Amino acid sequence: MNTGLARSLAAAGIILMSGAGAQSVSAQEITLKFSHYIPPNHGIQVDLIEPWAKALSEKTKGKVKVEIFAVNSAFGNAARQADQVKAGVIDIAFGLRGIPRGRFERTSVIELPFMVKDAGAGSRVLWELYKDGTIKADYEGFKVLGLMTHHGGLIHTVNKPVRTPDDLKGMRLRTPSDAVSAMLEAQGASPVGLPPAQIYENLQKSVIDGVVTTWDLVAAIKLNELLKYHSDGKFYTAAFYIVMDQKRFDELPADVRAAIDELSGDALVAKFGGWWDKWDAAGLADSKAKGHEIITLNDAERAKWREQLKPMVEKYLTELEGKGIKDARQIYAKMNELVAKYDKK
Repeated sequence: MNTGLARSLAAAGIILMSGAGAQSVSAQEITLKFSHYIPPNHGIQVDLIEPWAKALSEKTKGKVKVEIFAVNSAFGNAARQADQVKAGVIDIAFGLRGIPRGRFERTSVIELPFMVKDAGAGSRVLWELYKDGTIKADYEGFKVLGLMTHHGGLIHTVNKPVRTPDDLKGMRLRTPSDAVSAMLEAQGASPVGLPPAQIYENLQKSVIDGVVTTWDLVAAIKLNELLKYHSDGKFYTAAFYIVMDQKRFDELPADVRAAIDELSGDALVAKFGGWWDKWDAAGLADSKAKGHEIITLNDAERAKWREQLKPMVEKYLTELEGKGIKDARQIYAKMNELVAKYDKK
């Protein structure tokens, strides 16, 4: 072999080895796309998702990078969060159970009226029932990183305060879920399903008379600019999920899977109650500063509402049974038992 040819082959070998090395480094770099449907300045991103992403990067020594996509991105549609994960265009999603309707229906039972006062308790109940298999069928094909509820929600209105069930008659109210819709219809109100991004405009145009939601969302989308009355009956809760495609999770290196598990599940669920205290505080403080009327139902008044809504609850559970969820009543009983055990508010 002549000297020139030998040098050429040696140079080619160096280039090939260099390319292989670059591919090896690249193979170790993992980007996970994490989407949600909330504004990027909200606590969901600031307190939950961003710290979780940072901790995952640190635990994997920089191997994993998490890209976050909020409501102002192409992946921010509230109705598509779970679908995006299933389709593989997003790796992890935070979503609202009730949008779109007809999904995660075992989980929906916790959204029935007057069950949950405290987010910490509601979240703990959902996670316990997921782990013991009671609601696991809802999440087939998903790696579930966390399940959450918010604190007991309110009815916020513009022109008419809500003090009794009769006050709801004829009102058009934004609803977050099918369970809340059933509650409103049972009291003579008209539920209107709207994602958070569309609430302000519809309230401003009087398409709706008010919203059934949390203090937190009221602050996040500046609804106190339009609202005047807030009925705090802890009427309901909404459920949320953080999910990843199970196949995508299984494909990750063992150390990355271990890091995700360590940062999720029990460790994550334990933080939800404290976060909701913080997130709700801004909306409550703002409404007080604006001089709004806050109507607070005591336990006896809540009990009267709940008693009046018993037929609606029975109908909802019967409909779930008709959809094949034969243990709907057992789920409801188990949730009530656990809420009573954990709820401190």
